Amino acid sequence: MKAVRYVALAIVGLIILAIAAVAVAVAVIDPNTYKPQIEKAVEDSTNLDLILAGDIGWSFIPLGLELNDVEATLEDERLVRLDQLVAKLSFWSLVTMSPRVDTFLLNGLDANLSVDENGNGNWTRIMPEGEAKPEQEKPAAEETADEPAGDREPLNFNVESVEISNARVHYEDKGTGQAFTLEDFTLNASEITLGSSFPLNVAFRFATNQPQFAVKGDINARLAANEALNEFGVSGLKAIFDMSGEPFGGETVRAELAGSLEANLENETATLSGFTASLADLKLNTDLSVNGFGDKPKLEGSLSIDEFSLKALLAAMGQPAIETEDPEVMKALAFSTNIGGPAGTVELSDLTISLDDTTFRGDASYTLANSAVGLNLQGDAINADRYLPPASDEEAATEETPQGGGGGSAEEGDLLPLETLRSLVLDINLGLGELIVSNLTINEIKSVISARNGVLKVEDFSGQLYYGSFDSNVTLDARTDNPQWTINKDIKGVQTLPLLADLADMDMLSGGANMSVNVKTSGNRISDLRSNAKGEINFNLAEGEFTRMNLTRMACQGIALVNQEQLGSSGWGTSTPFNDMKGTLRIDGNTLTNTDLVAALAGMRLEGDGTVDLAASNLDYEIGLRIVGEIHRDEACRVTEYVENVVIPVECRGDYTEDPAGLCSFDGSRFRDTIKTIAANAAKAKADEKVDEAKSKAEEKVSEKLKEKLGEQGGEQVKDALKGLFGQ
Repeated sequence: MKAVRYVALAIVGLIILAIAAVAVAVAVIDPNTYKPQIEKAVEDSTNLDLILAGDIGWSFIPLGLELNDVEATLEDERLVRLDQLVAKLSFWSLVTMSPRVDTFLLNGLDANLSVDENGNGNWTRIMPEGEAKPEQEKPAAEETADEPAGDREPLNFNVESVEISNARVHYEDKGTGQAFTLEDFTLNASEITLGSSFPLNVAFRFATNQPQFAVKGDINARLAANEALNEFGVSGLKAIFDMSGEPFGGETVRAELAGSLEANLENETATLSGFTASLADLKLNTDLSVNGFGDKPKLEGSLSIDEFSLKALLAAMGQPAIETEDPEVMKALAFSTNIGGPAGTVELSDLTISLDDTTFRGDASYTLANSAVGLNLQGDAINADRYLPPASDEEAATEETPQGGGGGSAEEGDLLPLETLRSLVLDINLGLGELIVSNLTINEIKSVISARNGVLKVEDFSGQLYYGSFDSNVTLDARTDNPQWTINKDIKGVQTLPLLADLADMDMLSGGANMSVNVKTSGNRISDLRSNAKGEINFNLAEGEFTRMNLTRMACQGIALVNQEQLGSSGWGTSTPFNDMKGTLRIDGNTLTNTDLVAALAGMRLEGDGTVDLAASNLDYEIGLRIVGEIHRDEACRVTEYVENVVIPVECRGDYTEDPAGLCSFDGSRFRDTIKTIAANAAKAKADEKVDEAKSKAEEKVSEKLKEKLGEQGGEQVKDALKGLFGQ
């Protein structure tokens, strides 16, 4: 026991002697006397010129060092300047093997970093060229990588106070002209102890010149970390950032963050509690937990964006205003959802999106492994026309085709990003109760979209349209650089009069339209899709009417010419009713060809053929009105045996986008063929009259002779027999 006591006394004595030696050294040795040697040592081993203009001081309790007014230059340019550095360590904490930093103070740091035109940073020239770099030792992390985490000693780290003030770092890239500055940087923290929380305050100003942008930040929070440094926490976070510059049109915009965060690196869990993020009037709220930091995290929580005005947000951010047909739209947007799903998949349930007076509800999912997107969204009603830019006279003039061919059109670009399409995995189901677009009203819209391995399918796009319905499907095969398209559409019972009136302010055609469209094409540009199109359009209009075109009057004009009379000027009207107009349009690129147009009109049968040039918006049709009965009460339009079954020609030619009602007119040039038919009918009628007259005379002559020989009664019987014979 005495030996142990002597050893303990010896150790205590050595400690006391060490303390005394340090105290004597601090009291006796003045470090300022070594400043020339320190400066020369730095200059000999580096390319820096070190200037220690201020005092160097140290203290015993607490054990520390203080530097004042220090500057380092590199090739006559200041690299770093420091007004004051104070670093103090509790001496007694070293004695007790529990190190504690008493004070760390850094004031007036000014660093200038730059990169020349060749991409070389000035900090790379601190060490002389050609000097062999010391062999790097194996990092401690690698040396202990195989050690079990549980065998490591926890770090015992304590800091009484850390203060950084008035710090500045400037960076410039002379090759690009890009520069940024971090200035007015301050950091204050105290009572930093692992295992408990401590306050942290950070303030700074950051600015760039390309583009001109500046942000002033102020961050306050309490931080915590355990001794093993695998658990961290942030509580009471309140961060404010005031941003200005070119991206905000000269306006100053405030962004704020608040809430709490906890993370456990060992368990791979993290939790956001009461977290909010705001930008001007836009505010996001979330409570979210994450389990697993790898490629299959599991998320659970909620996310919402409070109702905000997009127009007010853009104005606050100095952005150009969005001009809309209805100035009251985009003023009430909101979003909310719950977040969940199995590991590796993010599922949004109870998803609600509000856009002014329209609400969408449904759910969505995203799979991290293959970026698969699932979406089921159903909306009530939306008027898309309210969100379009307002029409203006200047825009209308710009859209007109320039006369004289002045100036070429802009080069056409690709329609779709094929590489992106090939990577898509989609399962989308969209529905909308009512959609108004281009002044058309469509109800009960359904759409089912899928994408796999470069094949995109609109498996169902259907709805109710003007007392009828439509149903279509589209397949896009994007597996090659020349994508293939297949388009099928069926329209049933759609009333054309209100549809055309709403779509193009036209009222020239009425009737229940039925249509079947089957088209195949290829390409990734609009011009290619149109020129490569092949297919058919079968159409039928039941019980319709040409509301601004009187085909009866056109036919009567031809009949009046034959009758050599003049039509009356009243009682004609401006429309032509018809039954069952049908035909087939064959699609060959930009040309639609129709050879079987037929329709039943009053006393007439419409027959026609022609072409539609989509590229030139041109119509070229020849229509024939075949006379099959009485067509009008006008005496000049009476149907005689000469005009029955003849065809009155009508032509429809011109730009169908300009004046559809003025496209069709009586075709005088083709009426010559009609005249020939009428002449042939007249000749045949006269020939038939002569035959009938000859038959009648022969019958009477034979009858008279037989009467003379057989008597009156026998003559009558023979006369009846002859009638039958001549009739054959």
